[in-house]
Amino acid sequence: MKRTSFTDEQIIGFLTEHEAGATCADLCREHGMSEGTFYNWGAKYGDMTVTDAKRLKAPKGENEKLKTLLTEQKFDLAALKELVSKKWWRLP
Repeated sequence: MKRTSFTDEQIIGFLTEHEAGATCADLCREHGMSEGTFYNWGAKYGDMTVTDAKRLKAPKGENEKLKTLLTEQKFDLAALKELVSKKWWRLP
């Protein structure tokens, strides 16, 4: 699925233009998007401001960092388990 080429700030700007009186068809033609996409954005970002959208994105970045940390910890744990499972002594 293709990612959007518009930032959250731009999307909220489009929605505020629409609230100010611009028609959906004109906005879609001007910015190269479909009306369905515009209405989906309206459902998602309807009453948000730019600061609300930034606050919404912040936990996603933190979650990505935590996921990478967890993956690294799992890798280290697997390496340590393999190291401990080997015999370190030899019989004479």
